[in-house]
Amino acid sequence: MQKTVVLDVVGLSYSLIGEHTPFLKQWFAGKQQATITPMLPAVTTAVQSTFVTGKWPAETGIVGNGWYDRTDAEVKFWKQSNKLVQGEKIWEAARKVDPNFTVSKMFWWYNMYSTADYTATPRPQYPSDGLKLPDCYTQPGDLRDRLQAQLGPFPLFQFWGPATTIKSTRWIADATMLVDEWHNPTLTLVYLPHLDYCLQKLGQDIPKLASDLREIDDVCRDLIQFYEKQGAEVIVLSEYGITTVSKPIHINRIFREAGLIRYREERGLELFDAGASPAFATADHQVANVYVNDAAVYDKVRSILETTPGIELVLDKEQQKAYHIDHERSGDFVVVADAESWFTYYYWLDDARAPDFARLVAIHQKPGYDPVELFMDQTNPLIKLKAGYKLGRKLLGFRYLMNVISLDATLVKGSHGRLETNRQYQPVFVSSRAVGETLLATDVYDHIWQTLMAQETAAV
Repeated sequence: MQKTVVLDVVGLSYSLIGEHTPFLKQWFAGKQQATITPMLPAVTTAVQSTFVTGKWPAETGIVGNGWYDRTDAEVKFWKQSNKLVQGEKIWEAARKVDPNFTVSKMFWWYNMYSTADYTATPRPQYPSDGLKLPDCYTQPGDLRDRLQAQLGPFPLFQFWGPATTIKSTRWIADATMLVDEWHNPTLTLVYLPHLDYCLQKLGQDIPKLASDLREIDDVCRDLIQFYEKQGAEVIVLSEYGITTVSKPIHINRIFREAGLIRYREERGLELFDAGASPAFATADHQVANVYVNDAAVYDKVRSILETTPGIELVLDKEQQKAYHIDHERSGDFVVVADAESWFTYYYWLDDARAPDFARLVAIHQKPGYDPVELFMDQTNPLIKLKAGYKLGRKLLGFRYLMNVISLDATLVKGSHGRLETNRQYQPVFVSSRAVGETLLATDVYDHIWQTLMAQETAAV
């Protein structure tokens, strides 16, 4: 099989290729370039699952970065078990052709308990004293120790949150090259997230993005040159493009005002109770799954959704079929925001009563995705001193609560998830093989497969 590398440069669109990305601009010019027609939902875990199976969310079951588990009556976001992804993975199919085939899956999502040969994914340590320590999870287990011996601890706090930098993406790239040197996998899938965070903070503001674009360009250059020297085929793609937004939709606050949200009061704060709520939404960028626990309010919910400013598309279960998202995990309604808008998970009406996790980087606790985790509280002039004090407590081994995150959703300037129609902002697909001008998300699997099989075909 042909040694193949897939660089997932998250958030990359052709609108960003220019003077600040000199290497990628030149490399792209010598390759075949296409855009990937966005799928619904155009969010990380759903798109990645489609890329590695060739199946739509209706088949993989990955209807978003999280969803409501009706059995547990809990909203679960950013789970990590690969067993959640239904359908055969590309590496499983490849092993049937060549038993010697191996794959390295570096930080692509659903990377735990996978059938992939070599994997690495973020996985903090949570000691019983309440601390949160940077770490990662790997297969095989000792791969983590070998990587961190060479590169230092995985920089978790630069991977997500207000302290994000190129450091985490650089660590992933360096770790990927080490795994290649040690194991020489046939297929390498590598996730490079840096632009994702910058674009959510800044939107499509190219001058403000200049240094970030140069940084990701440098990382891509190092990876591409490393692999091309070995004769590997390199594919550069993205899961989605990110466009500028300015209007947060507080969908659960709208439901609450309509009497549909339930919560428990704990220590004067309001804790969302999904199982008791007649209806609610799991917000996920520009898409939300809306779950109706009480059939008596179904029509009321539909009416609210169809009359809420900023909601462009309301899909019931039957209508979801046309978008390949109908699955037992998807909401009774799937709603899509317009180009200017995105959905928050906020359900409280008074910030003084917001749950404690609202002001934390707490991706597993929040009943929806929260891009405001990228921002410190701008209303507190001493917020950096507060963060420094909290960090000091951590370094001394004391319990701490890093409650420094803003609750101002208007800070977010970029989002994704909807079916973006402007090709300049759609995800990219670039390789040396002919691909045409546009691809469906499900076609990406086929093109990776054809690249892997190039030597098999030549031999025949």
